[in-house]
Amino acid sequence: MKQNASLAHSSLISRIWQSVASRLSLAPRSKKDEIEFQSNGVLTLGVEIELQLIEKATLNLAPRADELLKATQHLKKVKPEFYLSTVEVNTDKCITVLDIEQDLQSTLTELNPLAEKLGVALSTTGVHPFAKYSDCIISPTERYQELIDRNQWLTRRMTVYGLHVHLGMASGDDCIRYNNFFMYFTPHLLALSASSPFWQGADTGLSSCRPTTYEALPTAGQPYHVRNWKEFENLYESLKKCGSINTMKDLWWDLRPSPGYGTLEIRVCDGCATLYETLAITAFIHALANWFADRGSWLESVNYPPRWLSRENKWRVIRYGLDAELVMNTNGKTKRLRDDIEEWVEKLNPYAEKLGYQIYLSNLLALLEKGVSSERQRRVFQKTGSLEALVQFNIKEFSTQKPEWD
Repeated sequence: MKQNASLAHSSLISRIWQSVASRLSLAPRSKKDEIEFQSNGVLTLGVEIELQLIEKATLNLAPRADELLKATQHLKKVKPEFYLSTVEVNTDKCITVLDIEQDLQSTLTELNPLAEKLGVALSTTGVHPFAKYSDCIISPTERYQELIDRNQWLTRRMTVYGLHVHLGMASGDDCIRYNNFFMYFTPHLLALSASSPFWQGADTGLSSCRPTTYEALPTAGQPYHVRNWKEFENLYESLKKCGSINTMKDLWWDLRPSPGYGTLEIRVCDGCATLYETLAITAFIHALANWFADRGSWLESVNYPPRWLSRENKWRVIRYGLDAELVMNTNGKTKRLRDDIEEWVEKLNPYAEKLGYQIYLSNLLALLEKGVSSERQRRVFQKTGSLEALVQFNIKEFSTQKPEWD
């Protein structure tokens, strides 16, 4: 019996590998190419969202990526991911969030009925509320197997889902400047996207438990501070020489330069439960970037936050979400996060008008008033006491593409 199960598993892995390999470029890049910053537009946008594949019959995560990828071969923006219960949807390079909306809508409109036909439901919250990571199957690629060998149980726990936003940069030095600017806003972005209060069937008491699944790794979480591209190159070379990383992709930082794409990749966000939230947060990021483009000297007028302060603020958001009080300086002054977000949205109004983002930033303020995903999920669980009902709620929100506040 065990031998038959083993043969069946080997057959499954073989089929999966053929499907995954066809969508992955496994050709190694040269050392020089990987670190050389290749600008591909200034303040352009790209978005990646990670989707949970959920078996409709059980409402649990399902290792069905091979089937879905086969059914969506014509959709080149649907990609494999670390676990077979995940696929990624990405966009083309876009100019505005309006383009991002159209791009994602186009792919999801085609993807949804194909998943439905397979009996697979979709969700984009930061974690699945009751799935066990030990049951999830890892995509059989050499890179992923190396990660498991190196990081063992820590990598196994990473059954998490995020939103990644790419901002086009003019140069490596500009990328580092914007990286240091956005370090001030990682708490804001995590709080607004928080969608992972439950983990393996338990209420964690956190607004976002997703960051806790990978921050034990030295190359995950908050990035190390550098002042320019040369310092980043030196750091990168040191990390490679000592064997801490093999490629740029081994830097699972909240903010990460992506020199091959010519972007700064903002990775701190939980997976947004709805397209409504994805677009609102992306517009907030883009408006902030445009604000900073006109105020390049702002960084010289403020002190870069010491690591303890940045870490404290991130922890407060992990725990309390939008109800967190930010530590504003080394004297211990605090400020309500909600107030700070509202003040920044007010500052960004001229850019919202210029870019056509009024509706997106209005939606952002609605999240402050009515509740982000982690708050909505807790309300549902308090009413129903059922994790299955909670999964159904998350599926419904993804399907309707807007928060269900009632």
